[in-house]
Amino acid sequence: MQPRITVVTLGVEDLERAVAFYRDGLGLPTHGIVGQEFENGAVAFFDLQNGLKLAVWPRSSIAADAGLALRAGGPLEFTLGHNVASKAEVDAVMQQATRAGATVVKTAADTFYGGYAGYFMDPDGHLWEAVYNPQLLPEG
Repeated sequence: MQPRITVVTLGVEDLERAVAFYRDGLGLPTHGIVGQEFENGAVAFFDLQNGLKLAVWPRSSIAADAGLALRAGGPLEFTLGHNVASKAEVDAVMQQATRAGATVVKTAADTFYGGYAGYFMDPDGHLWEAVYNPQLLPEG
């Protein structure tokens, strides 16, 4: 298997709310909700970098597709890191997310590794870290 991740899918409770948060609140580009003509098919994809996509798909649809019982997930199962090039950009991301309806979990502050980071949760409880790490700067 070659190391290749092309889509990160988040299970959500309210697909339209999730699309509004990521599209309108955070400004991620999307063609909106697709697949509505299929049972459990409604999903939205957002373009990230280098062909990577973020998908939001109802948890009930993921459960049906995977053949698993529907259960609530927890915010500590994983985090999504959004690396930026400065402390000011961390603050700007945190402010944008808050305006979009995110809940700030941890206000941005200096980190033990010499960076600067804060955490917020999207409306479905997914944990995001906005982070400036001088050893791991984003390209371009």
